[in-house]
Amino acid sequence: EVQLVESGGGLVQAGGSLRLSCATSGFTFDRYVIGWFRQAPGKEREGVSCINREGSTYYGDSVKGRFTISTDNAENTAFLQMNSLKPDDTGRYFCTVHNGPCYDLMHRFFGSWGQGTQVTVSS
Repeated sequence: EVQLVESGGGLVQAGGSLRLSCATSGFTFDRYVIGWFRQAPGKEREGVSCINREGSTYYGDSVKGRFTISTDNAENTAFLQMNSLKPDDTGRYFCTVHNGPCYDLMHRFFGSWGQGTQVTVSS
């Protein structure tokens, strides 16, 4: 059974940074793509980032240059480093894994996801 546990969210001022972690189990980590999407009240779900099996990374336009996705394959853990945070980044962030391409994870929200972690950016 795929299990994903997100952590690292919190309240931060605009311009600050947070690092999200996603501890995973129940599947072969390096055979899946892994990424993040976010959901905020009143807003559409948005694909944030994804990293594929070859290590290629993808980002949503709104976070390019500010967020960095990475993985620790030895620990089956994914990370999302978020810098220069803006109030518009506020939302619940969900770690997602998928056995298909990153495009499907980010734009069709295919895959399995965890309970999410809340990120709140104050102005």
